[in-house]
Amino acid sequence: MRQKFFLVAFLVMASLASNGQACTTLGQNPSTAFPVCGTTTFQQNIVPICTNGSLTTPGCSGLAAKNPFWYKFTCFTAGTLDFTIVPINPNDDYDWQLYDITGRDPNEVLTNSSLIVTGNWSGTFGNTGASASGVNFIQCGSVPSDNAPKFAKSPNLILGHTYILMVSHFDDTQTGYGINFTGGTAVITDPNLPAFTTADAACDGTKITVKINKDMKCSSLASNGSDFAVSVPGVSVIAASTTSCTSSFAFNEITLTTSAPLPPGTYDVIMQTGTDGNTILDNCDRPIAVGSRVRFTVFPQIPIPFDSITKVKCAPQTLELVFRKNMMCSSVAPDGSDFIVTGPSGVTVLSAAGASCTNGLSKKINVVLSAAIQLGGIYTITLRTGTDGNTLLDECAQLTPPASLTFAVADTVNADFTFNINYGCASNLVTYNHDGANNVNLWQWTFLNNGLSNLQNPNVSYSSFIPTTSRLIVSNGVCSDTSSQNIVFDNFLNAAFDVTPVICPQTPAEFTNNSEGRIVNWRWTFGNGNTSILEDPQPQAYTPQISTDYIAFPRLIIENDYGCFDTISKPVKVAFSCFITVPSAFTPNADGRNDFLYPLQAFKAINLTFRVYDRWGNLVFQGKDFTQRWNGKYKGNPAAAGTYVWTLSFTDIDSGRKVEQKGTSILIR
Repeated sequence: MRQKFFLVAFLVMASLASNGQACTTLGQNPSTAFPVCGTTTFQQNIVPICTNGSLTTPGCSGLAAKNPFWYKFTCFTAGTLDFTIVPINPNDDYDWQLYDITGRDPNEVLTNSSLIVTGNWSGTFGNTGASASGVNFIQCGSVPSDNAPKFAKSPNLILGHTYILMVSHFDDTQTGYGINFTGGTAVITDPNLPAFTTADAACDGTKITVKINKDMKCSSLASNGSDFAVSVPGVSVIAASTTSCTSSFAFNEITLTTSAPLPPGTYDVIMQTGTDGNTILDNCDRPIAVGSRVRFTVFPQIPIPFDSITKVKCAPQTLELVFRKNMMCSSVAPDGSDFIVTGPSGVTVLSAAGASCTNGLSKKINVVLSAAIQLGGIYTITLRTGTDGNTLLDECAQLTPPASLTFAVADTVNADFTFNINYGCASNLVTYNHDGANNVNLWQWTFLNNGLSNLQNPNVSYSSFIPTTSRLIVSNGVCSDTSSQNIVFDNFLNAAFDVTPVICPQTPAEFTNNSEGRIVNWRWTFGNGNTSILEDPQPQAYTPQISTDYIAFPRLIIENDYGCFDTISKPVKVAFSCFITVPSAFTPNADGRNDFLYPLQAFKAINLTFRVYDRWGNLVFQGKDFTQRWNGKYKGNPAAAGTYVWTLSFTDIDSGRKVEQKGTSILIR
């Protein structure tokens, strides 16, 4: 249906995109997705024909959100997600794709393929979805006869992440489907029961705004307000409305209209069964219980005082003012001239505005300063008449009288520190110091590979003298700072040298001193009877023994200007001969003598290749180094006794001459 007839599919999709009906039905766009309850089977009896346009899916082409519905949910317990889409007509072809939209605009799924979690676009008819036995990839479009897999492997959902699932109807029959979310280990049903959170009365006492802790179904709200009562004799709720139900399926804020103005006082909004036969229901049809209450206050018609400011943070550049009633955002002078700030340091107000204004109202106003306040102390913010001709107006259009508020600002802190090193040969003691200025009361030291400390001035012992890093975080409870320094120990000492590893007769050993530190003395003993106090000693000759190699152990002891020492010794093989030979016979019987065939004394050979052939010309062994030896086996089995031909090629280190040799050896069993 899709792969073999891709051109036809592409033309159909192009036609839909250019001439097809746009998706306007609620739920057919990502921004109006159905809120999902994991315990509910969703039934879509009719699928309106429309398109959201083409989609980009890695590894697939020619795909589109055709005749879609979208479903949105949050993961409350991490685990696997299983679901099944069951077409009403078993011959219909449904596709789907799952996105992680955490912190994203839902509409971004139409253009950002990186949000894709998994999906299935198989052309096979019938049920589709995600299950533990599904394929671990996104199945692209296919022909029904291909019988391509319809189920993807259950994706793993992440705790707290928000997801959106698109179900696309490839056919244009408009016949719907059912979808259920059962079988996986993830929980996508909000465990919290619905409840009132707050209620606020408007100025004239005829409007009450009620907020709820979660989304509730629009279809469960009785518009005549019969779901609600107020604890005022003779007054009833005559209407309930929301602004969100025109563009979505859920609401979490309701405006109630009362039959008469409420006098000043404190009252309750009470949940009751409405004329629709229920209270209000969440997406899992769980109600707010009958009799549930939320308290609100109708304030007398007096100006709201200027009396509250959020506790300021470190180096504040924005001050957040909080009011008991909503304030008119339009009454705030944008240039900030309604406010002046004074204190230990000069402060200039740059601008001001209502925070997150809804319907032109906000309980919070942000005052932005031209620069962050760095100097601690007590500051004052004063409300005055701004360039707009007023102070601030509340939602009842009452003018807030000029007034002042004080607030405390903490000093900024500095984590810079000093240190002193007390040198020793076994260890160094480092004393750290921080001045604790500006009321610092927390120190968090981190000493690389050497522990932690919460002291103001810790002492730390270092047995390793390699350079290290120390970091300090300080805080006075409001402000914090971080500083780090590299520490280099002057008494770092490391004895090191390179030496010719194998010495042939008549060839001296070359020494290269690689020691580190502030070295004042060098003491060499070479293992040949000679010594030296030079930093870079002369080449040393070693007398070979007759018919055998031996190991000499030259040693270097160094001393620094602190009187500390370090030493190193390295082995040097003194060869009795460097004339390369291959034995004429060997006995691989594991007795420790002549068990292997290889080039002997090939200490001065580079680019070496040693090969062994049997009498029929078969290569039975090849070595690229004189330490690689033939053990008398061929393909893992003992080779037959007899004569074998060997070839040897190498380059002589001293002369640079390439040498080719050939001979025979007898394998004796």
